[in-house]
Amino acid sequence: MTTLFGKILLSSLLMTMSLLTHAAPATVNVTQVTALQRQGTLLIDVRQPDEYAQGHAPGSTLIPLGQLAQRLPELAGYKNKPVALICHSGNRSSKAQQLLQQAGFTATSNVEGGMVAWQKAGLPVVMGSK
Repeated sequence: MTTLFGKILLSSLLMTMSLLTHAAPATVNVTQVTALQRQGTLLIDVRQPDEYAQGHAPGSTLIPLGQLAQRLPELAGYKNKPVALICHSGNRSSKAQQLLQQAGFTATSNVEGGMVAWQKAGLPVVMGSK
């Protein structure tokens, strides 16, 4: 009985450690990201320029996902500062978050639902490329 209990305990401990080291990336909802922006969080929109021009979050910076890796030097000052990532629905921004984390960024978050959720929440949208 003691051996079985020990095996179960060890198994549980190993599973917990595995979950902690492979935790899901941080996510924020659209309401949270607007508050974070007011506190200085950089909001990066990783969509394509034409998508961005059709409507984007105020104060966001356009860096398309395909350009993010080569533009990392521009973001060096944010390695240890909050960075939120947004796209159309949350898929591309999740990939961008992983890229930034692998590059050593320590405080990244993915905006759940992306611009779809942003617009659905009735938050302000800026039209045009700037």
